[in-house]
Amino acid sequence: MAPVPLDLLTGAMRQAARAAILPRFRRLAPGDIAEKTGFADLVTLADTEAEALVTAMLARDWPEAVVMGEEGTSADPALRDAMAVAALAVILDPVDGTWNFARGLGVFGMLAAVVRQGQVAAGVLYDPLGDDWIAVSEGGPAVMCDGQGAQRVLRTSAEADPARMTGYFPAALFPAAQQRAGLLAGMGFGRVTTLRCSCHEYRLMAQGLAEFVLSGPEPHPWDHAAGALAATQAGGVARFLDGTPYDLARREGVLLTASSEAVWQQVAAAYSCLLD
Repeated sequence: MAPVPLDLLTGAMRQAARAAILPRFRRLAPGDIAEKTGFADLVTLADTEAEALVTAMLARDWPEAVVMGEEGTSADPALRDAMAVAALAVILDPVDGTWNFARGLGVFGMLAAVVRQGQVAAGVLYDPLGDDWIAVSEGGPAVMCDGQGAQRVLRTSAEADPARMTGYFPAALFPAAQQRAGLLAGMGFGRVTTLRCSCHEYRLMAQGLAEFVLSGPEPHPWDHAAGALAATQAGGVARFLDGTPYDLARREGVLLTASSEAVWQQVAAAYSCLLD
């Protein structure tokens, strides 16, 4: 099986960021922002243009891979099912953290997961502002890279004291009863919050700077496939709260990614209320 050309994928993401995302950061006009399913689910001109640019570059340089982006899937929901069976696909979130981006907050990123027959083979978690990224392949380490050529292998946190743990729980994505139960569950840990950006939550966890990430009740693969792989290849664990392995085809369920098996068990017990 041919190796994944992560340099090519990363290069396409960096070019798209320079051309379509960074020039619009804090410069979006009102007409450049639209709601999809509600006031908190946004799409901007940067999202659609960046997705189109990455798609075009990969069609030219890596035609074997089919790009399935978040915005394209919003327009054609059938692509969501195709992600799980494609022979070779790139699942792309062109601007992860669009709510932040649209409000001028610098906590946004780009996510890409390479998938073969429904299995995540590689991923890139890119920060356009810092011009650095995590590159990860199945069976290999998670590596932090930057535009100057520096690299370092990442390891998840060894923290074992819940009172010193940092975690991410997107409470607003849950029904009211589960929001309350989840917020109470989080009081047993040192700091539980949300960055409203899966890219940066998973980047921090893979770097050993946070101990767990919980998904919302709809674990979209463009939000979690690359990050879950980065975290597990750095030493962590990714399973749904009901104990089943991560499956990007699954449309419902709370994905829990943790820095170790022991932390996964602690957090899963605390947040078992989300299974009700």
